[in-house]
Amino acid sequence: MKLSYPIFATILGAMLFLAGACNTSPETDFSVEYEKFTLDNGLEVIFHKDYSDPVVAVALTFHVGSARELPGRTGFAHLFEHLLFLESENLGRGGLDEMSARIGGSGANGSTSRDRTNYFQTVPNDALEKMIWAEADKMGFFINTVNEMVLEKEKQVVKNEKRQGVDNAPYGHTNYVIGKNLYPEGHPYSWQVIGSLDDLQAATLDDVVNFYNTWYVPNNATLVIAGDFDSDQAREWIHKYFDEIPAGDEIEPLEKQPAVLGETKKLYHEDNFARLPEMRLTWPGVENYHDDSYALQILTQLLSDGRTAPLYEVLVEEKELTSGVGMFSSNSELAGEISLRVRAYPGVDLNEALVGVEEAFARYEENGFTEQDLERVKAGIETRFYTGLSSVLGKAFQLAQYNIFANDPGYINQDIQKTLDVTLDDVNRVYEQYIKDKQYVATSFVPRGQTDLVLAGSEKAEVVEEEIVQSAEGEDFVLPEDTDFERTPTSFDRTQEPPYGPEPEITVPQVWTSELSNGLQVYGIEGRELPLVQFNIRIDGGLLVENPEKAGAANLLADVMTRGTANKTPAELEEAIALLGANINVSSGRQYFTISGNTLARNYEATLDLVEEILFEPRWDEREFDLAKQSVLSRIAQQQSNPNSIATSEFNKLLYGDGHILSYSSLGTEETVESITLDDLKTYYETYISPSVATFHIAGAINQRNAVASLSKLESRWEAKSVDIPEFELPEPPEQSQVFFYDVPNASQSVLRIGYLAMPETDEDYYPATVMNYILGGGGFASRLTQELREGKGYTYGIRSGFSASNLPGPFSVSSGVRSNITFEAVELIRDIMTDYPESFTEQDLDNTQSFLLKSNARAFETLGAKLGILQTMSANGWSADYINEQQDVVRNMTREEISELASRYANPDRMYYVIVGDARTQLDRLSGLGYGDAVLLND
Repeated sequence: MKLSYPIFATILGAMLFLAGACNTSPETDFSVEYEKFTLDNGLEVIFHKDYSDPVVAVALTFHVGSARELPGRTGFAHLFEHLLFLESENLGRGGLDEMSARIGGSGANGSTSRDRTNYFQTVPNDALEKMIWAEADKMGFFINTVNEMVLEKEKQVVKNEKRQGVDNAPYGHTNYVIGKNLYPEGHPYSWQVIGSLDDLQAATLDDVVNFYNTWYVPNNATLVIAGDFDSDQAREWIHKYFDEIPAGDEIEPLEKQPAVLGETKKLYHEDNFARLPEMRLTWPGVENYHDDSYALQILTQLLSDGRTAPLYEVLVEEKELTSGVGMFSSNSELAGEISLRVRAYPGVDLNEALVGVEEAFARYEENGFTEQDLERVKAGIETRFYTGLSSVLGKAFQLAQYNIFANDPGYINQDIQKTLDVTLDDVNRVYEQYIKDKQYVATSFVPRGQTDLVLAGSEKAEVVEEEIVQSAEGEDFVLPEDTDFERTPTSFDRTQEPPYGPEPEITVPQVWTSELSNGLQVYGIEGRELPLVQFNIRIDGGLLVENPEKAGAANLLADVMTRGTANKTPAELEEAIALLGANINVSSGRQYFTISGNTLARNYEATLDLVEEILFEPRWDEREFDLAKQSVLSRIAQQQSNPNSIATSEFNKLLYGDGHILSYSSLGTEETVESITLDDLKTYYETYISPSVATFHIAGAINQRNAVASLSKLESRWEAKSVDIPEFELPEPPEQSQVFFYDVPNASQSVLRIGYLAMPETDEDYYPATVMNYILGGGGFASRLTQELREGKGYTYGIRSGFSASNLPGPFSVSSGVRSNITFEAVELIRDIMTDYPESFTEQDLDNTQSFLLKSNARAFETLGAKLGILQTMSANGWSADYINEQQDVVRNMTREEISELASRYANPDRMYYVIVGDARTQLDRLSGLGYGDAVLLND
């Protein structure tokens, strides 16, 4: 008998409560409704209807993560996150990726945590039946397609992911060291989600099959569909495709297993990629939805966030040991952790940082917090809550999370209210119970050769670092053209992909424009799906107008402008913003200086008042300038050890020429930042901050009349001035390719940047060239580069190609991180793919390109961020809103011959710079085999 019961839940009560916390009334009622039913096989299904855009999000979540693994067999859940995308009986090899591209989806994706694995995608709503069919195939018709070679290949992809995110990253091994020492041996959280390379390599096909059959079953899963769809039709499809998938064995829930420490443990590691010493302190915490989790979340924010927080006051303001302190409470299903992180300035003794932490705790114990402090932290919750629900996928994630871990999607109401119910007494109590005088795990990660900076009494941590060898175990495999497998019996023919539903009606958002008397241009889109407003003031300039000897001045000015105003101290400004639950950021990039805001609609004008105060009344505080400068120098030091940052920096020097202003990072260099004075910032402010070269963009729950009226003070107070934006001659692409190598000894991955300086976005060939690039490397998992290097060879975790430009020319580039010992083979394969692309591009490739680019517009305008992006593109290029329709016409009219011609002209591998950052000892000499001469060593 089918168990089916509708459940309707509303968040309106919680929203009203939140509004009361801010002492105002909401302008827009907001509610989330859902329906839940359960199939006979135990699959739990949740529907949420949202008609704002013709899209649906489909999220399938299994209640299995690394915590369900066994010692010596770690990494299986994450491995399955990968395997389930490769092939199933009825989609075929690569069928899910190919279908996702063809239907205009966001790209099939997944993630794994300690306690769950999810698979998700947002698609136009005419493809809903296709997605339900595909998710059912993943659940019930997958495991027979896995063979030894498929398994070996995907092991290499996962290993590359670990190399990229852990082994080749600064501080990448920190969580491993903490987990091994916070939890006892055999505890489900004592190993990392990604597992160990040795465990992955040792996994057999039988191990994998048994793990899948145990956990990836209907009675251990939740399917959420959110968006614009017909519930009755969707329910019918779900029964059709999922009903006959059998339930697995009953799965017993795991008991809670909080960490218990008998002593404080201190460990250190010399990090090959770190340039700054980092200390982390980790205390045992509580699991998801524990009554104390809410007070711990607020406590950690009160201790660390903001200029009045004790940790900030002591470590940043007074002792000047770091640019910031992070403290947070993280909660998983079985246990939780309370963590504090200090990434100190170069050369800082971490013992001084620990003394500072103890002083900050003592200050809190003496002074406590105020009700206003508590209100400040709570005020941001409402905005963050709305922002988390700004897409249908965000709603789907939330509903699945609560269904699995709270056994009720409706727990979202209680969850928010429990946070807002926290009192100062609760905060004080959890500090006494979980932190004060309690044991913790302390890690000191320091640059190589700087063990004098580690905490006293620390022992060397056990960290396994991979040795670079030319042919490691499991790296030689050959994928068969087709997989032989026994088909799973089914009651109907599942091999036929379902048809499309009715074509969605795609409506380009209505854009309004205005111009103020001082020259400020205004672009807006009204959208009332959520009671939020996002806006920015974008001013031409940034790095582009700087003196190369003072590169980084605009970035420093942006930092200083948020450090108080003439009438507000830094702490007072921060408090005023926080009490509105708003975010205000000032930033400077390569071409623009930007002030941006995100706020509840009812607090928009108050937020804009603060933006105006920041803009018109800078504080020019020498001490804050010094702190900002120190912070930037710290960031630059970090980038100098990051292989990805190194690759980008060296690539830009080749594109623009060493010394050209655009070859610099917007942060500047150590030398240029050291030379900048406060007067340099004042000069930039007086010279370049003008409405004559500025545009105001706004999207959200506000109409044109009110938006323009709100800008009256910007119009009256901001006087226009003449601003000279320089024009530059930029170099042509190289006549022939050349290879450059930057040595990072013992790097387990090589980071690749391959490309040249192409054309501006306003060039008539720019958009056609991006269409050409879709199948080459812009189409995610469906692209040639991904299919060949990741899916075919297991060389990389990810690779992409693309054009990146504004109204100035920007690069075409191929970027990836590949396994170190196949650096030559990977670069050679990339070159060959580009060489063959003009002739190998087929009519089917063209059909897939057109289908994706046309259908994906159904989800192109879903969020406020996407709407702001439309406005920014229009204003930067001088385009009308009709540019979207014009680009669609380009796609519709494109031919295979045009793609071939564009590829020959704009993706010619013999006129590019090849930049590789990796281990020169083992990889440099081999690159001469590319035929572009000997590689030039950049840091000889």
